[in-house]
Amino acid sequence: MTHDHDLELRPTAAQTEAALNPPPGRTGGDLVVETLAGLGATTVFGLPGQHALGMFDALRRSDLRYIGLRVENNAGFAADAYGRITGEAAPLLLSTGPGALTSLAALQEAAAASAPVLAISSQVPTAGLGGGRHGYLHELPDQSASFRGVVKSVHTVRTASQIPSAIAAAWKSALTVPHGPVWVEIPQDVLLAETVLPVVTAMDATPDELPPRPELTALAAHLLSGAERPAIIAGGGVVRSDASGKLRQLAERLQAPVVTTPGGKGAFPWTHPLSLQSWIEDRHTTDFLEDADVLLVVGSGLGELSSNYHTFKPRGRVIQIEADLGKLESNHPGIGIHADARLALQALLETAGPREDDTAPARVRELLDRVRARIDGQDLALEQQVLTAVRRALPTGSPSFWDMTILAYWAWSAFDAMGPNHLHSAQGAGGLGYGFPAALGAAVADPTRPVLAVSGDGGALYSIAELATSRQYDLDVTWLIVDDGGYGILREYMTDAFGEPTATELTRPDYVALAESFGVPGVRTTPESLEEDLAKALSTPGPSVVVLPAVLRMFAPTHLG
Repeated sequence: MTHDHDLELRPTAAQTEAALNPPPGRTGGDLVVETLAGLGATTVFGLPGQHALGMFDALRRSDLRYIGLRVENNAGFAADAYGRITGEAAPLLLSTGPGALTSLAALQEAAAASAPVLAISSQVPTAGLGGGRHGYLHELPDQSASFRGVVKSVHTVRTASQIPSAIAAAWKSALTVPHGPVWVEIPQDVLLAETVLPVVTAMDATPDELPPRPELTALAAHLLSGAERPAIIAGGGVVRSDASGKLRQLAERLQAPVVTTPGGKGAFPWTHPLSLQSWIEDRHTTDFLEDADVLLVVGSGLGELSSNYHTFKPRGRVIQIEADLGKLESNHPGIGIHADARLALQALLETAGPREDDTAPARVRELLDRVRARIDGQDLALEQQVLTAVRRALPTGSPSFWDMTILAYWAWSAFDAMGPNHLHSAQGAGGLGYGFPAALGAAVADPTRPVLAVSGDGGALYSIAELATSRQYDLDVTWLIVDDGGYGILREYMTDAFGEPTATELTRPDYVALAESFGVPGVRTTPESLEEDLAKALSTPGPSVVVLPAVLRMFAPTHLG
């Protein structure tokens, strides 16, 4: 008996001919790029290195677009942003040892922010795997051990035949929720060896879905529909699963106020009558959420930054929807629903009944008024002026990428992202140097709109080399550098804690002259002219730098008692 799927597995005459007569001169590196193309990749990021040359030579024979950065960590940040913008797994090609290890901080950020990055590294020759200790250049006893605690999965290849399946398995892992970085390593001799294997054509690496268990969503819907004061915390999982529309429908049906975490910026409309905006680092907001009798947490683990530094102590029932199993009830007991945010919200929409509550908008307005009064009482007009200027200058729909800098910490709470997937920062892992290289990756992903990067001078010094990348590929990124002569937030922390700062002051270059030395136009601005200068730079195609000399301060914390 012949089944339909048996017929599908039979090769055509043309496929048979191609398999019997593959093009000459192909290597293991060709199998890498053929597999990536077969999976749907169009762009790869990375840096070449001695052991990885087989992959990079194969790029020359492929249609993949290569974007080369100057530092592996920055290449990882660019791939991270490409994955966030496109939702695709972003290939990152690296060399062995120092090249591989230099990417670790970027991969930690991708893991913390659930960004799909497919890192493919070379390895020492096969004889050196497993701690053979032959003294090869870049040799480590176990290179993959450095990545196991960072990435979702590790895949080590030992023969050419393993390459397509290993990369496909890694691709599937990266795109199965929760998204994240994965690691593939291939020995130098395998990449360089000629292969008689047929050209890789079609690859199937469809990610697994993660639907909620129906008995859990039925219970959650019952609790939410019967709540007196429901509220919702929306995290990055809502953005990544493209569930913002469903979140809004559910909030309106339940008349439940919504606050977004730093990772969930834009998941809920900023000016909606039920929007608590993003003031999650505020005691008034914390009190409001603690008073909810049923709290729905979607796509957030309620970690340090999303719980007002773990001072948040909910008194009502907590329902947590989270794709990362390890985060369920990790901070607060409740009903944990292990599921993709989009699928879980859809299930709640199909089950939860409407609530009538005409007091919710008034309670939201009252809370926002209290937050605004707290901020207005702290003499922070300069900081609000600068943030407002950035918002007005940035075109609607343009993404922004923020380094770990004081203006970014303001943006987490006070910046209207004007839509999901528009504001990204390094708040997942908290490393410096993210903003500019990530913005370059976003500009590669979508060249139809300008991209904004925001850094302090400390973070900017991590990424200066990528001015050459921005010019080489003519990427439409405007880089705002807020220059306060040091690590500004650490200066504040140390002054508050010890009376004076240590190791926070920096000798810095003339950033305008430095940008111009790379052929990138630069301008020095003031808080008064920032909006005009930034808007002009964003409307001019290609890379640009805007430098704002200013010492900004943070608003007073509310978690210190």
